Amino acid sequence: MSFNSFGLSAKILRAIAEQGYTEPTPIQSEAIPAVLNGLDVLAGAQTGTGKTAGFTLPLLQLLSTSVGSKNRQIRALILVPTRELAAQVAESVEIYGRYLHLKSTVILGGVGIKPQIDKLRRGLDIVIATPGRLLDHVSQRTINLSKVEILVLDEADRMLDMGFIRDIRKIIALLPAKRQNLLFSATFSNEIKKLANSFLHAPKTIQVARPNTATELVSQVIHPVDSKRKRELLSLLIKSGKWEQVLDFTRTKHGANRLSKQLEQDGIRSSAIHGNKSQGARTRALDEFKRGIVRVLVATDIAARGLDITQLPHVVNFDLPNVPEDYVHRIGRTGRAGSEGAAVSLVCIDEHKLLRDIEKLLKAEIPKKVIPGFEPDPSIKAQDLKLKRQQQSRRPQRPQQQQRRRRR
Repeated sequence: MSFNSFGLSAKILRAIAEQGYTEPTPIQSEAIPAVLNGLDVLAGAQTGTGKTAGFTLPLLQLLSTSVGSKNRQIRALILVPTRELAAQVAESVEIYGRYLHLKSTVILGGVGIKPQIDKLRRGLDIVIATPGRLLDHVSQRTINLSKVEILVLDEADRMLDMGFIRDIRKIIALLPAKRQNLLFSATFSNEIKKLANSFLHAPKTIQVARPNTATELVSQVIHPVDSKRKRELLSLLIKSGKWEQVLDFTRTKHGANRLSKQLEQDGIRSSAIHGNKSQGARTRALDEFKRGIVRVLVATDIAARGLDITQLPHVVNFDLPNVPEDYVHRIGRTGRAGSEGAAVSLVCIDEHKLLRDIEKLLKAEIPKKVIPGFEPDPSIKAQDLKLKRQQQSRRPQRPQQQQRRRRR
């Protein structure tokens, strides 16, 4: 199958060819015809499967072949969870729609609202937005959603994880009842199914990969190590392995900043990206990382799904995530578009339960490899067990336990 078989316009096909793509991915092969036929879609696919083009291409086709209002009102709304993903989707719309007479913009927080208002007033066909900033425009009455024909929820599971469910419902309530709805999600949890049932109408369900599974193109390994030696081991792996592009995940913003500075002290060019950074700083750090100026990008989970980096070779979990599904999303940043990748996790004793939860989700044990010279200190485990027993013995007794002791 080729892109020519979908009935896309010559202008869109030209833009696709200029990107070097000739054959659609599985998600594109199923999603594009369904969207072109006007169906609602509930699609599940792992990151790196080409799902953005799966809804972008047919959306552009539908809008370019139908007549909009003379004063150019918004006809397609794409909702995404993070600023990074909003920028990625906006870039995709721009690339594939470069030869079409359609106007689009991205609406996100962290930047000035006035330039966004100016673009909205001049008229747009497509808006890519994060929920919070979109509702800011709604409250200021600077956006009109009454003519939206197509609604796309991208990374819907991530939006639910980030607490956007109320915002999503508010936005949906503002849209015309008659419209086409597309929901894309990496996983199909009960919450996602409930959301889908609330606004999708007889959707075509597409599932191109098993839910909550790590891509088979990603090799995974666990390096057991004491917490205080993680940074030292990471620097060794990067230098000895000559890793030139590494996406490194930490659990906290403070941890990301600290690790980035420590890697710089080790002679490894690094930047941090997280929610406390301004949008300008985040965009600059990502750009320098893509161009190879920065060797390591240290990120919190805000970047786990919004980054699209071609042939990213290494992802490192400096800290394991608290939520097992986030592990899948993190390592999904590598092994994309058919290229192989490696996911390395540095795991200390405090993270053993998190690791067990991840392996339970994957239904597989991740290979363990101890690096010589970085063997975990066995006394730490003994001390940890002793501390836990002491804590348990100090816990206040329940009334039943106290009564039993009195009876004795």
